[in-house]
Amino acid sequence: MFAFVVAAVFLLLFATGVLRDRRRFGNAVYLGLAVTFLGIGLLAGIDDAPPGVAETVMIVGLLVLGLGPVVLAALLCANGVKMVRKEGRRPANLLALLAGLGMFALMGLAIAAAVTRSPALGVLVGTTLLVLAYVSFLFLCFVGYAYLYGRMRIRRDADYVVVLGSGLVGGHRVPPLLASRLDRGRQVYEMLAARGGDAPVLITSGGQGPDEALPESHAMADYLVERGFPAGAVLREDRSRTTEENMLRSKELMERDRPGSSCVIVTNNFHAFRAALTARRAGLDGQVVGSPTAAYFWPSATIREFVAVFLQYKVVNLGICLTLILLGVLAWAVR
Repeated sequence: MFAFVVAAVFLLLFATGVLRDRRRFGNAVYLGLAVTFLGIGLLAGIDDAPPGVAETVMIVGLLVLGLGPVVLAALLCANGVKMVRKEGRRPANLLALLAGLGMFALMGLAIAAAVTRSPALGVLVGTTLLVLAYVSFLFLCFVGYAYLYGRMRIRRDADYVVVLGSGLVGGHRVPPLLASRLDRGRQVYEMLAARGGDAPVLITSGGQGPDEALPESHAMADYLVERGFPAGAVLREDRSRTTEENMLRSKELMERDRPGSSCVIVTNNFHAFRAALTARRAGLDGQVVGSPTAAYFWPSATIREFVAVFLQYKVVNLGICLTLILLGVLAWAVR
């Protein structure tokens, strides 16, 4: 019963947080804790379940714990190889592959510790698993809430639609990833315009990189206009280099023309939640919506997004990880 009460408290905190501001990582943690304590409560009451249910749950649990990591590691490695073949060997494209190989390495280390019965290896594996459990919990919170956030409806009108840049192909051409954002931005613009009142303005946001022949925002605007979008409804923000600068520079344009205005920000779906956190920090009154992305791109992109969010709260997160490592060292010292 206690676990259910705790789950209800965290669920209430989650609902309150979403109503106050959807763009908070705390909402993800509250949801994760609510689900965790709900699961604990259900498992605690498994003895009262009908005959056979407890045995079934135990068998499924053992299968998940035993085979789940192996299957997940294999899938990550396979996806990582596909990602490298399609997108190249940039560090960001190697994340899924590295995660899969890391899981296999940890499994090998755990088997070695069990076979050799080495106390040092046992402590190392135990400490690594503690840190991994904490990081994995946050990762699941991030993925779960990002999924929910991406499916929240736009709940009010907006004065602007901001489409974030993502780099050009050959220094001048809009790639499929960015085209997906622009097409989604156009859909959002047309939806808002159909509601009546003043039509919104679409801002293409992105500066010029060292290997680009023109600013991203100009190529983005040209892409839209060439496909029939009204040129007078496009505003180009061409000074930003990062997502945070996208937000800040776009906010300057909005405040210049329509002080106190609101917006809808468009990016790819894997990037939507982190962009929402960035928009909140930048003081931008806007919800973020995502555009479709190829399935093979998701694992590495999601890991990259999580790492960036994890490091946004690095004082707390690295502090907890360091505490867990110190506990492992202490366990080794007093063995």
